[in-house]
Amino acid sequence: MEEAAKEVKRPSSKSSSTPLEERKPHPANLMELHGASCHARRYPALLPLPLPLPPPLLLHIPPMSTLPRSVIPKPKAHIQRGFWREKPACDGTQVAVLPLPPDIKVIKPQANPVLEPKSSAMDGKCVDHHSNPLASLQALVAARRPDPGGGEGFTIHLLANHFLVHFDPSQKIYHYDVNISPRPSKEIARMIKRKLVEDNSDVLSGALPVFDGRKNLYSPIEFQEHKLEFFVSLPIPVTKASPEAGGSMLQNMKSKLFRVNIKLASMLGGEELDKYLKEAEDDGVPLPQDYLHALDVVLRENATENCIQMERSLYSTSMGGVKDIGGGVVGMRGFFQSLRPTKQGLSLNVDFCVTAFHESIGIIPYLQKRCDFLRDLSQRKTRGLIGEEKKEVEKALKNIRVFVCHRETDQRYRVHSLTDEVTENLRFRDRDGRYLMVVDYFKDQYNHDIQFRNLPCLQISKSKPCYLPMELCMVCEGQKFLGKLCDEQASRILKMGCQRPGERKEIINGVMGGRASPASGLYAGQFQLQVSREMTQLCGRVLEPPKLKLGEGGQVRDITPSRFDRQWNLLDSHVAEGCRIRRWALISFGGTPEQRSCIPKFINQLAYRCEQLGISLNKKTIINPIFEQIQVLNNVSTLESKLRKIHEAASGNLQLLICIMEKKHRGYADLKRISETVIGVISQCCLYTNLTKLSSQFLANLSIKINAKLGGCNVALYNTLPCQLPRIFSEDEPAIFMGADVTHPHPLDDVSPSVAAVVGSVNWPAANKYISRMRSQTHRQEIIEDLQTMAGELIEEFFLAVNRLPRRIIFFRDGVSETMFHKVLKEELQAIKAACLRFLNYKPTITFIVVQKRHHTRLFFSDKKSTSGQFFEENIPPGTVVDTVITHPREFDFYLCSHWGMKGTSRPTHYHVLWDENQFKSDEVQKLIHNLCYTFVRCTKPVSLAPPAYYAHLAAYRGRLYLDRSDSTALAGSTLSRAGPLQTAPLPKLRDNVKKLMFYC
Repeated sequence: MEEAAKEVKRPSSKSSSTPLEERKPHPANLMELHGASCHARRYPALLPLPLPLPPPLLLHIPPMSTLPRSVIPKPKAHIQRGFWREKPACDGTQVAVLPLPPDIKVIKPQANPVLEPKSSAMDGKCVDHHSNPLASLQALVAARRPDPGGGEGFTIHLLANHFLVHFDPSQKIYHYDVNISPRPSKEIARMIKRKLVEDNSDVLSGALPVFDGRKNLYSPIEFQEHKLEFFVSLPIPVTKASPEAGGSMLQNMKSKLFRVNIKLASMLGGEELDKYLKEAEDDGVPLPQDYLHALDVVLRENATENCIQMERSLYSTSMGGVKDIGGGVVGMRGFFQSLRPTKQGLSLNVDFCVTAFHESIGIIPYLQKRCDFLRDLSQRKTRGLIGEEKKEVEKALKNIRVFVCHRETDQRYRVHSLTDEVTENLRFRDRDGRYLMVVDYFKDQYNHDIQFRNLPCLQISKSKPCYLPMELCMVCEGQKFLGKLCDEQASRILKMGCQRPGERKEIINGVMGGRASPASGLYAGQFQLQVSREMTQLCGRVLEPPKLKLGEGGQVRDITPSRFDRQWNLLDSHVAEGCRIRRWALISFGGTPEQRSCIPKFINQLAYRCEQLGISLNKKTIINPIFEQIQVLNNVSTLESKLRKIHEAASGNLQLLICIMEKKHRGYADLKRISETVIGVISQCCLYTNLTKLSSQFLANLSIKINAKLGGCNVALYNTLPCQLPRIFSEDEPAIFMGADVTHPHPLDDVSPSVAAVVGSVNWPAANKYISRMRSQTHRQEIIEDLQTMAGELIEEFFLAVNRLPRRIIFFRDGVSETMFHKVLKEELQAIKAACLRFLNYKPTITFIVVQKRHHTRLFFSDKKSTSGQFFEENIPPGTVVDTVITHPREFDFYLCSHWGMKGTSRPTHYHVLWDENQFKSDEVQKLIHNLCYTFVRCTKPVSLAPPAYYAHLAAYRGRLYLDRSDSTALAGSTLSRAGPLQTAPLPKLRDNVKKLMFYC
């Protein structure tokens, strides 16, 4: 009976011998890629925000006892805690999120004239939308573009990898639900659809429907019946391969019968999409996601017949073959495509991409490539797995799909775990109740002698015993590699995808003109779709770089980055504000005697370079340099003991600890966690490979990182923000810049919590020093759960530093997909407003901006002859901004490429202003972000995204390191499926002398 897998099983209480059906991919993996839950229908990540239901009103519950009016702000040196904050125990001001019954009135908080911020200074500036702090929550609609677009900067002609799509609004699309049994894979489902269409043209009214491989079928013509049932006999290729490595693959065809039920679900029209794209003033027209999803499936259908589909990308060996990048992993080239609404109309975004796949070979040779300790496995067939080896092998094989090669079959299995017993000792009960040894069964049934008898079998079922010997299994092809690539693998895959602008443009144009093009084939024409094969032409603008202020002690006190890449150097100049480091120490981990002998020279050179930059670093360490073996980093308790001794030797007043490492080591995470949360000292790590060269550039980079971590300031804007944007900012009305990001655990880790980080500026008007708050939260939860508390703490820290509450909050949110815009705006904006309510009568104006780097829009020069001579056919220049043609039809978004792309093709950052109570104009917000990108502390060039978002990303990564213990056994089980809800482990608390510094940068 073919339905039975004939795999070996232990005794089971269940009588059925059929193995479990192949499991679906874990939805958490899809959530990480799309930023939203996985539904039966997968819609493209498009820009619109659905019209929200009326949100709940915030009821202001008056405090039982108010603060006395005699409480007046004091100088920060005398403040022990925030005077405006009342403890929950005293029944202070609270926010209740409740529906509002008709007989309940909203109680407005009474103004406190003592603490009420001045409003007269607002005259002539932006309107305060907080006149009712709750009113703005009533209509959560994304901010509309305030003007036709910006005008600053000189114009350049560009091409974007967007291709205009014309559709007929009157064209109806008939949506059918499809149910196929027995349930096939997506590949088989598509074969069934093709066979069904070929054999039943009359019943389907001669239509060429498209299929998403799951349950949705779309047709341009209505079928004869609303309910149809078909039986499709499909010749399915079954594979048999030699169990020896590199054996030949044999394929035969076998017929299998499927029942297909088709039912009309809905009829879709394009009138609403047409209205949406015409930039009507009426905001009541939502984006018709169902119709747009149908068009996306239509334009993808031709490519899916010729390529391997992975989410929104399609991969093919015809685009450059498969390249071995080592460790059982191969790289494959492909292209990404997504349909989006833009100002020019419906646009198809097409881009070149590369992804790592599991190599389709036998499990034994696969393990030899993945695990170094098994490289000689084929020569040592009696070898078993000892100690941690079994955990490493289980981790390498977890969730990989395999097929067997000892018999002909089309079945695929997903590896769940390894057996506790080795193959030689495994036995099972057959259908007659007799116990058989595994090795005897395969000898009798298949005349195969198990060679690797001391290895465990693969367990392919979660709930019941189903075993497969490793040597009889092959890795299925077309599986995306979700593991962490090593440095060498990552370098090779990046090299595959690193294409200069001219090459990338040619590849994309080649895709649009090839067989897999959405413009090719018969499907687009059936649905009255016309896809342009030419990239979108548009005009961009290049913003001028800002003038920068350096330290007063240097010969060069200000500079305007005028090089083509906008970099500057610190020769003959000082940092804007240098710190004083008197008590510091150095510890070395590993290194050869020759390398260690470089330490005295390194100390002298570093102190000298710091002096040149205006940073005061003591030329002598507080104690003699300490030399330890690299193995110390493997033991957390030993490492902590060593670091404590150094701290105690400095009388508990150590400012800086420089750590030199022989090589990159996972103990780095423990080192950072111990130094910042246990001991309370700033650390700076570097490798011996850099010490042997001691270049001036390395010493300068190290110096400015140390200066930033210890409270210094490397560069500032010469003209402060109130001078640059006087309509928005003023000296007397400080603004705080916040950034937020969430980092999630590895795709194969379904246990570890996610880590959220929020940073906030604490100086005005320079706005270039940021402190952080980090929290662990629910596994793969994108919404920041504790944002209200973290934002409130940062505002309080701002007050303690500036002695005034910020009048404006500019909030940058990183890592949010477009499908999450409405939810993030609804929940996180409300959390920020709730954080403000903890301060008496505090009503700042808020601008909420989403920052996106993971998109596929690329910009190219349109004509080599039209470019200025210095740029040639290279990347677009730093400061390039695009806010027309390819942006959202109505909402306030733009693309800004603030950096110079040294390798590959520059990726502009996409900024989407979701909420704007400060009423920025396009030029103002673009200039603000562009100029802030020049103030990033770690380098002397503009960075690719707004520093608040960049710092939040770094802080979230640091929080992730705190959870990564090198000696933890918990990590071994991190890939095992959880049985119940997870308990989120809190992050360790930062020491007080660290938390107010930029330790994370």
